Amino acid sequence: MLDENARYSIEDMARQTETEPEEIEATLEQLEDEGVVQGYRAVIDGSKLEAEPVQAVVELNVTLDRETSYDDIAERVARFPMVESLQLVSGDFDFMLTVKGDSMREVSAFISNKVAPVPEITQTVTHYVMTTYKSHGINFDDDHDDDRLSVSP
Repeated sequence: MLDENARYSIEDMARQTETEPEEIEATLEQLEDEGVVQGYRAVIDGSKLEAEPVQAVVELNVTLDRETSYDDIAERVARFPMVESLQLVSGDFDFMLTVKGDSMREVSAFISNKVAPVPEITQTVTHYVMTTYKSHGINFDDDHDDDRLSVSP
């Protein structure tokens, strides 16, 4: 339920689940204490901001040695404040990194000066996000009417 809308009140969740508010509150506290709930965030449509942030998805290839694991590399890269998300993935590259900055220059400099120099990272491929249509399960409307003619059989 929180994944759908983190702004639900305790009372709303209790009413929807037919549970006592005290039980909902205790469950939430337990989930937070156990680290299941890591935080609460608003989903921002950056295109509606005065200064739209620049977002990039970066493919990272790595080479492991006997002393270094994927977790070690992830811990090092995830520390940077510009890193929005980092996942170990299957396929043609090892990690998928999402970065957000104020400009393409800032994002490029971050990748070049902070990420690429990590010794185990052998290749980076940066893809700049041009338009976001959906984020965190929420569709972003562009407020443009579809001016195509409808065709019916």
